[in-house]
Amino acid sequence: MQPIHTLDDFFLRSGADVSLYHMGRRVTPCPRDALTALETGNAPWPEPWQGQARLGIVFRLGNMPEPAIWFLSLPLDEQGHLSPAQRDAFLQRLLETLGRSAALNEESACEVEHLMKDNPLAFTPTLPFQAMLNARATHDLDLPASQHLEPVEAYISRQQSFDWQALGLQGVADFVVRMDDTQTQQLACSLETLPVAMLHSLCYCLEHVALPATLVNALRDRGELAAQQGDVETLCACVRAVGSSQASHVGEWYHQLLEDAHACGPDLLAAIAGRGWMHLEDSARLPLFLTRLAEETRSDFGAAVRDLALIPRLRLPVIMLLRDAPPGSPVQQRLAAITQRAMDD
Repeated sequence: MQPIHTLDDFFLRSGADVSLYHMGRRVTPCPRDALTALETGNAPWPEPWQGQARLGIVFRLGNMPEPAIWFLSLPLDEQGHLSPAQRDAFLQRLLETLGRSAALNEESACEVEHLMKDNPLAFTPTLPFQAMLNARATHDLDLPASQHLEPVEAYISRQQSFDWQALGLQGVADFVVRMDDTQTQQLACSLETLPVAMLHSLCYCLEHVALPATLVNALRDRGELAAQQGDVETLCACVRAVGSSQASHVGEWYHQLLEDAHACGPDLLAAIAGRGWMHLEDSARLPLFLTRLAEETRSDFGAAVRDLALIPRLRLPVIMLLRDAPPGSPVQQRLAAITQRAMDD
């Protein structure tokens, strides 16, 4: 019998029914081969977050009546590859619980669920991330949505009058994952009048899905209105909400915001880097972003750049821009300051 060296080996050997989800920058389905490539050292993690590969693992083992969920945060090295020590320790505990064959019975299946209680790799996602994972998983497994979905649908379609404060976040997440073309149009039309707090909850769910141009434009309009009113939190929520969308309008909006030095506070820069990093893969937008980041003294330039450089598609462009930063430029000055602090320490 082949030994079990990786989490992927374990799930394969145990015969578990497994679904993987990215839980770092956004909640999206994660191909099984991404975990395989990470654990075998064949590829860096595609969506790193703060030096970690954050995963939601939804699986059913043996006689489990309901799927179990693990939230694992696997440490990455400076190139985005797995640092395996903590993974190996967790796998050792897992095999000691089940036996080397990874065979399962009802009792050991329950023990597997309890392994996360004192696991150093475990993390607790934010409430929007938890809601979106539940919405994604139930949809992907053909399970019914939560009971909170119908009130949200009725609220958005204006079929019934609800106190928006009574609408559950899980219902908003279910709506975002399952909305059809008609509901998308209804949402775009209602964005202008949504209460601010409701808009924020909605945006923190929308940021995990690709949106059509009509909804992107409506979010941009609401974000621009917020900017005119000095409401930075709502502006950033709208910026985050469109981040996963491929529509060209997103990159254009980001570029417009980055060209305005007065708009580029730390929250806006974090929103773009955290949720809209795909739109920084642009020969003009990326250097502009790094310049604004360097000019913003309230941002941790070094940490933000390291985080971006871990994203495989951005790694080389970021490194080249840092290397070629003109003398005296904001980027070069921040790099010099980091170097000087390192020497002083």
